[in-house]
Amino acid sequence: MKLTGAVTLFTLAALPMAATAQESNWEGEAELGVLVTTGNTEETNLKGRLALKEDGERWRNLIELRSAYTEAEDETTAERYRGEAETNLKFSDNSFFFLRGSYEDDRFSGYDFRSSATAGYGHRVWQLDELSFLDLSAGTGYRYNRLAEPDEDGERHEEEVIGRLAGHLDFALSENSLFRQKLSTEFGFENTNTITESETSVQASVVGDLSLKIAYRVTHVSDPPQDSENTDTETSVSILYGF
Repeated sequence: MKLTGAVTLFTLAALPMAATAQESNWEGEAELGVLVTTGNTEETNLKGRLALKEDGERWRNLIELRSAYTEAEDETTAERYRGEAETNLKFSDNSFFFLRGSYEDDRFSGYDFRSSATAGYGHRVWQLDELSFLDLSAGTGYRYNRLAEPDEDGERHEEEVIGRLAGHLDFALSENSLFRQKLSTEFGFENTNTITESETSVQASVVGDLSLKIAYRVTHVSDPPQDSENTDTETSVSILYGF
């Protein structure tokens, strides 16, 4: 599979969004903050994020774009871009099918890019109110990654069928503050490389549509490229603008 194929799979996850955009309202948030990283990149970076969400009667759609960039003494020391899109088809009050795509370009991860597309079943196993809930999901799909340098066998591509497990917990600490935990793992059925991502965050309203967010993000690759760390961490403090 070529890069264009991986991008096409990612695009497919966003197709239903165009069909429903005129039928319901979208909401979103823009985020800007300072990012401190360890692992393959050890720098203090600027972090940007844009997230959009649409929740209709039958469809729930999510788009998220992230970036991080640092330049020190005219030399780029960190550069990462990531995009995710997911659409959920609700077939009961608590159950849904999902179609998801992701693409990441990180110059300092040992990969030229990483991409995956998955589909499966999800269930809202707990809900206290609109802001407090727990979603769990499981599915299967395809992974296509390109290494920055050839591996020991001279290969530069990783492609295989994968499984995906994910959880998303939101819990309202008060009327103005929210705790969020997102956890996902994608594991290969052929070379057993597993990529696990966790993000823990707390955000609180400051004034109007502005909120303060503190987040800790961990990415663990069980079989990383040569000369790359298994684990990257990100600790950030940022300002959110909701719209």
